[in-house]
Amino acid sequence: MPNVSFEFFPPQSLEASFRLWETAQALAPLKPGFVSVTYGAGGTTRKLTHEAVAAIHKNYGLNVAAHLTCVNASRAETMDIVNAYHDAGVTEIVALRGDPPKGSAGFEPHPEGFASSVELIEALAADGRFTIRCGAYPEPHPEAKAPLDDVRWLKRKTDAGATSAITQFFFEADTYFRFRDACAAEGVRAPIIPGILPIQSWKGAKAFAARCGAHVPTEIAEGFEQAVTEGREAEQAVAVCAALCERLIAGGVEDLHFYTLNRPDMTLAVCDAIGLKLPDTCGCAFSAA
Repeated sequence: MPNVSFEFFPPQSLEASFRLWETAQALAPLKPGFVSVTYGAGGTTRKLTHEAVAAIHKNYGLNVAAHLTCVNASRAETMDIVNAYHDAGVTEIVALRGDPPKGSAGFEPHPEGFASSVELIEALAADGRFTIRCGAYPEPHPEAKAPLDDVRWLKRKTDAGATSAITQFFFEADTYFRFRDACAAEGVRAPIIPGILPIQSWKGAKAFAARCGAHVPTEIAEGFEQAVTEGREAEQAVAVCAALCERLIAGGVEDLHFYTLNRPDMTLAVCDAIGLKLPDTCGCAFSAA
């Protein structure tokens, strides 16, 4: 069975806070290797991210990998955040360039900030207190100009000090395998963990895929459209995601990272479908109905 990890995002309301804590509590019995907490676009949830990271680490005993970006912060401000993470007991950081603020034309480095994820990773590696993870794009990043740009950029990040990478989500296992093989051919030796999106809403997943450039295979799109019409969207989502995970595992993948969207039920259903079941003594219950 594979090792699992989960991504959460910081809550921005009282209701969202309860949902995050319920999600962490529901998924903790699966003993994730780590959980990550995201930043909003433009660093907009910086304070909320820190609060969520500290609370999850303290209350659930989970190994939290805190997201950190280069957006809208000087180097000194970024390293202040790093120190605050360390003081909260965090030992892992997911180092990213970060998305530009909504409405902006694109990423613009802070005049006194890190210009790229590579520079941020180099600083964290020099700091020496953290395990560093980074992002990876198995399909071309919207800003990529050549087919191997994403592979070679990942090589730069791992050379700078990142010891593993987490991919953007994708729909076909072969997408991951092609990327993994291309990275190996370019000398990337760090583990590349597939990012898995259990689909909560087909409409939302399509929009998300369009924004980040994830290819949606025709057969998957047609299958979901029919399932939505027939009122079995949730069952289709579990089946599609479980099949993807099983194909990855059969291809030698040992780690899966689930984008939970702070809703545990679909992630739990997929894990159950691939044989990762909650302990009987955890007091948790889930129905896929």
